[in-house]
Amino acid sequence: MAPLALLLKERGFEVSGSDANPFPPMSDLLAKAGVPIKIGFSPSHLEPPPDLVIVGNAVSKNNPEVETLLAKKIPYLSMPQALERFFLVDRVPIVVAGTHGKTTTSGLLAWLLESAGRRPGFLVGGVLRNLERSAQVGFPPYFVLEGDEYDTAFFDKGPKFLHYHPKFLVLNPIEFDHADIYHNLDEVMTSFRRLAETMPTDGFTALHAGSENVQRLIPSLKGEWVTFGLSTKADVTADRIRWGEASRFRLIERGKPVAELATPLWGEHNLENLLGVIAILRRIGLTPDEIQRGLAGFQGMKRRQEILGTWNGITLVDDFAHHPTAIHETLKGLRGRFPGRRLWALFEPRSNTTRRNIFQQEFTACFEAADCVVLAPVYQPEKIPEPERLDPGKIARQLEQAGKRALAASTIDEIVPFVLEETRPGDLVCLMSNGNFGGLGQRLASRWKDPS
Repeated sequence: MAPLALLLKERGFEVSGSDANPFPPMSDLLAKAGVPIKIGFSPSHLEPPPDLVIVGNAVSKNNPEVETLLAKKIPYLSMPQALERFFLVDRVPIVVAGTHGKTTTSGLLAWLLESAGRRPGFLVGGVLRNLERSAQVGFPPYFVLEGDEYDTAFFDKGPKFLHYHPKFLVLNPIEFDHADIYHNLDEVMTSFRRLAETMPTDGFTALHAGSENVQRLIPSLKGEWVTFGLSTKADVTADRIRWGEASRFRLIERGKPVAELATPLWGEHNLENLLGVIAILRRIGLTPDEIQRGLAGFQGMKRRQEILGTWNGITLVDDFAHHPTAIHETLKGLRGRFPGRRLWALFEPRSNTTRRNIFQQEFTACFEAADCVVLAPVYQPEKIPEPERLDPGKIARQLEQAGKRALAASTIDEIVPFVLEETRPGDLVCLMSNGNFGGLGQRLASRWKDPS
């Protein structure tokens, strides 16, 4: 919603909005662009009546502003409908979908097209540090989109990505997620199958070679497709990988060496994200030299393995990881990037899936690469029935039995003194939450900067 507001502002519309709890980095971007945000939801926010209301999927039909717009018959659209109407007409949509890696992959796609002079439009779910923005109108033909499988709005329970009509599509690994709207993996796969069926006969799809669920979509695709990943059987893959501050690899296309490339991204999961991007860009016509020039200057995405700073030898990293697979890959990547350092994982169960006990056992296993684990309490636990709720205490006890230092905190306030007392120079502390984690990152950083 925030990137869409920025796009509409860039187009010249007068834009304002309502939100329960805006937080950085998006709140900062909106303020900088002059988009006022009113806290909470009230009928008074729709006075005088706007020409159009865009309804996000976080609000229900009984939201006071939704009730008001329906009663007053104010025109409204969902976020994907507005994006389709105002920005995708006469564009070539490039959509990134899948359970993991969407933001980094779509942001990298947008940046590499931008750095190669293609000036694409884009809307992604994070902030590109190179451009300090998450969206731009850009110029035809290309428009890069992060394609979300979550539902669209209270009046449209289909997935958002069905509104985007991709000409180019990246399918990253698919797993069960969004337990509040999907009951099982089959339902998730039905949404992705519907997306695959929208591909035109002249479309092009890059499929993750290592995901069996992605491979199951091949019969539904029209148009050309290739596979990507670190599997030697992938059409677009890499070998001679040398990890480091700039990780180097040889690009292989259909079994033939193409170029030596280097990336500032860390970890196998990010290298696979990059290979999906390269598959699309090579089909569009970018050369390896153009790709490498863009990679050399890529600064990454905010809240995706973002180093917030180092104080007294302790480095603080912020990441959006919340699914067990994403947590595992993030920690594995950090372990490889910073070998020999004691690794802390601070995790907040905040998403609709992670607050439930669906992945109770997987959460114990996904912290394998960490030395010390701190679990925040389940966010808004009253909204999840107790028999269905994740048990952070059980995870902590199992981690302690496995020889790790672990704490299941009763409050986020309890985490601050524990981490301050237990960390030592050389430690690497990684925050993982899909929300603002109670401002934990800012609170730790301020104490490390000024211990008094």
